[in-house]
Amino acid sequence: MLAMTINASPTPFAQAGPIGFIGIGNMGFAMMARLLSQAWPVFAHDIEPMRVKEAADLGANLSASPADMALHCRITFIVVVDALQVQSVLSGPMGLLSQSQPGDLVFLCPTLGPLDVEKAADAAKAKGVFLIDCPMSGGPVRAREGQMSLMLAGDSDLLTKNNALLNAITTHRFVIGQKPGDAAKTKLANNLLAAINLAGASEVLAMAQAWGLDAHTTLNVMQSSSGQSWIGQDRMERALQNDFEPRAHTSLLAKDTRLALEACAQLKVSVPALGLVASQQFAKACDVGFATQDDASLFLMAGGQPIKHSKGLY
Repeated sequence: MLAMTINASPTPFAQAGPIGFIGIGNMGFAMMARLLSQAWPVFAHDIEPMRVKEAADLGANLSASPADMALHCRITFIVVVDALQVQSVLSGPMGLLSQSQPGDLVFLCPTLGPLDVEKAADAAKAKGVFLIDCPMSGGPVRAREGQMSLMLAGDSDLLTKNNALLNAITTHRFVIGQKPGDAAKTKLANNLLAAINLAGASEVLAMAQAWGLDAHTTLNVMQSSSGQSWIGQDRMERALQNDFEPRAHTSLLAKDTRLALEACAQLKVSVPALGLVASQQFAKACDVGFATQDDASLFLMAGGQPIKHSKGLY
């Protein structure tokens, strides 16, 4: 099936029963808050006590474990970090599947390798539970505004049935196909290109500074000309303003690029040469101490210098 974009306006609450969220970090919390703002009842679970308190303060009901959530929610979004956490929340001793009912639905949102998604879908299917491969893109601000992107692969009838819920979460949806794992492939392809663009923008802008060029002017030229990229502009604007407050940790694109290269090996596809270089750059950034900083820190690793008193010339 060819990918298609769905642009839909949010619709009023139309779902009987609460929606579960396992994992309420930056993205999970933003998605949960988006539903709460539209009067959808929500249950939330996380291992971080502060996030749990913030969710309760916002109006979410709380679940003590994924298994407990399955007692309350027929639809659950899993928004954790990696395949190990997915396996734990799905099939661990207190996992969601231990108490799920046949016909329940799971939206699997982390960026994972396609084989890990297939494994999760098989585990769910063995319990009579449906799983939609559902990686996200766009960041927490856009998620809270209903403007992030969702890539979806799974049963088309279930997607249609849950159109109101998906509309409430975002106006931008890409239906990739019906096979779980295909959305994961799409997300990895996107993120590998994002990493290539960000690594390139960081090195070239640092080079321009070393040449004695004004970094603001150079970035303006890039973003108005053939060198333009969304992630390059977004991150380099903040880097020049010495703003490295984490929105997207460097470790995330390090993980995602590694997963993309691993998928190439698993699927017996040639590794993109620039993708390999970008992955190495992100791994190096983590090794030298930028793992928990915003990924705009690649500019620092490339030798770039922030301009602390930015005049906001963009």
